[in-house]
Amino acid sequence: MSGRDVFSFPNPVNELSARLVAGGVVTMAVAAIVFGQFWLLIPLAYGFVARVLTGPTLSPLGQLVTKLITPRLPLPAKYVPGPPKRFAQGIGATVTVAAVVAYFGFGSSGAAYALLGAIVVAATLESVFAICLGCIVFGALMRWGVIPDEVCERCNDIWGGTRSSVLGEDRLPEVGGVLDEQRRVPPHEREPQRDAQHAR
Repeated sequence: MSGRDVFSFPNPVNELSARLVAGGVVTMAVAAIVFGQFWLLIPLAYGFVARVLTGPTLSPLGQLVTKLITPRLPLPAKYVPGPPKRFAQGIGATVTVAAVVAYFGFGSSGAAYALLGAIVVAATLESVFAICLGCIVFGALMRWGVIPDEVCERCNDIWGGTRSSVLGEDRLPEVGGVLDEQRRVPPHEREPQRDAQHAR
């Protein structure tokens, strides 16, 4: 496996695996809060950073979910665009690293509790309700032009008017084929179609 393969993020992403990883994050964060086990901040922060940089490759939780748990579940894969999920992992990495710095660098358990609480809320929404807050922020940034369309071509219609697209859920069964087809269409040729969707 080359370095380029290691430092990559899957696209598309199996929504089920993403939700299971979020469930693992909730479990660890709640344990840290309830039992005062702040050492759990370190594997939490590492996990988020590892998933941002390498997807599940260097994340123990990611490996557990994608290699052992998800394949054994009698549930169909549901694929969603990868870039919004990576963005969400980046937010998680920022928050958990800040919690590590707050607690171990400044001895502020209050700040660490608050940041862990934010992680619990976001990860619970993802794992239980399939609501990805980071994906929603990503969609807003694309809509405002902060994130270029080329970063996530499949996300061009993320604000197309359906709840599923806003939450990052892919509505099409053949995601790979759709992604391949969209890669063959230059972004400037898709703009009028997206504008037409907004006009409705």
